[in-house]
Amino acid sequence: MFLFTSHAKSPTVLKQAAALLFGLLLSGTLLAQTGTPQPASDTAASATATATPVPRASQPVIVDSIAAVVNNDVITMGELNTRIQLIEQRLKQQNIALPPREILQKQALEHMIVESAQMQLAKEMGLRIDDTQLDRTIARIAESRHMTVSQFRHHIEESGTPFEKYRENVRDDITIQRLRDREVNNKIQINDAEIDHVLGADSQMQMPVQLRLGHILIRIPENASPEQIAEKRDRAEKVLKALQSGSDFQQTAASYSDADEGLSGGDIGWRSTDQLPKVFVEALSGLNPGDLTRIIKSPNGFHILKVLDKRTMSTGPELAGASGGQVVQQIHARHILIKVNQLVSADEAKHKLLELKQRIQNNSATFEELAKTHSNDTSASRGGDLGWIYPGDTVPEFEKALVSLQPGEISDPVETQFGFHLIQVLDKKTDDISLERKRAAAKQALRERKIAEATEEWLRQLRDRAYVEYRLNDHRQDM
Repeated sequence: MFLFTSHAKSPTVLKQAAALLFGLLLSGTLLAQTGTPQPASDTAASATATATPVPRASQPVIVDSIAAVVNNDVITMGELNTRIQLIEQRLKQQNIALPPREILQKQALEHMIVESAQMQLAKEMGLRIDDTQLDRTIARIAESRHMTVSQFRHHIEESGTPFEKYRENVRDDITIQRLRDREVNNKIQINDAEIDHVLGADSQMQMPVQLRLGHILIRIPENASPEQIAEKRDRAEKVLKALQSGSDFQQTAASYSDADEGLSGGDIGWRSTDQLPKVFVEALSGLNPGDLTRIIKSPNGFHILKVLDKRTMSTGPELAGASGGQVVQQIHARHILIKVNQLVSADEAKHKLLELKQRIQNNSATFEELAKTHSNDTSASRGGDLGWIYPGDTVPEFEKALVSLQPGEISDPVETQFGFHLIQVLDKKTDDISLERKRAAAKQALRERKIAEATEEWLRQLRDRAYVEYRLNDHRQDM
């Protein structure tokens, strides 16, 4: 019998020990036996003792098999299968057709390899999320769902995930985000010349178009040979051809995209055109919802984008101010947000907000009181107060409701990507857009664009520099 003592607390050590044991079992050098081999001199005596039963050797028990070795860590088949089940569950919830199992297995393993490389780097750098930090984060998650930690734990376990496993997943997520902050985000710098270039000498601060995009990335390895680049382009062309022939974009993204969001169907959400790389903006020019771009080449690989939706962040004609600048309408508002999740359906959220609106209109409670006790937004502590809002500060559905409401008026439930809102407009005014605000908006857009590009490049380098040994027989099957 082989025992791992309680001193071996590192997951990496445990997995390596399990992998070593598995390899030895396969090689036949270790067999767990119920008896001890007898010396040769005792063979005859043993043979004469026919009345004594001879113990039978037990069969080797395989603890787990290895899917891949990543530097000094291993990814086991048990871990891979658990990840695949979670991905399948998420895709079903999003009504995305599941890719073939072998393709999903390959995609999931590639993402786990990148995660493993990040976690090992974080460990080398001494990044660690202690239990106190983790408990605070989980408490905030529970609070955002209006649960106690005990209730939240019960909810997680009811969904089939052991709570300790959930805790470690949250710890890993925080660790990776801290690592990216240190290695990528905190190194991004924006200078005045770049801001001036975005604004332009004659910029009129026009509201940029926003696009909701689907994204597929076929990553090119660092220092790729011409043959490798040609192979990746060929793969991208096959993917584009399949999409043009009617293949589902989300299923295709889950099957072939190397991007972070690939296994979620490739949806990267809403992006302003000033937040996108110039090469993306050029390829998207003139496209309408449902259209696909050509294959876009970048230093990281080949990209295919699909326009899922399109909107213009504007509340109407802008007026000339007395100073010659632009004048926009500002709106002072507050809201109550009810998020939709596994515990609260869309119908329940809308019904709840209608009840709250009725209570306000009946003077049985104030908007501020109900926001503090019921809103899922960080503004709850302020009674839902959002302060003065400029055009473009909120998503279009929310902004449309703001514009239509008069001071003092309360909306019906408004649906956005964040959930359902009850909105009250407190006041409205017009004001010049300050130069500082223009520059701040331009700087933020530049920063988001640079972070996206730098993160993709950093992940590519991290992946390519990692030692990876595959143990899946069919892993190298291509499209």
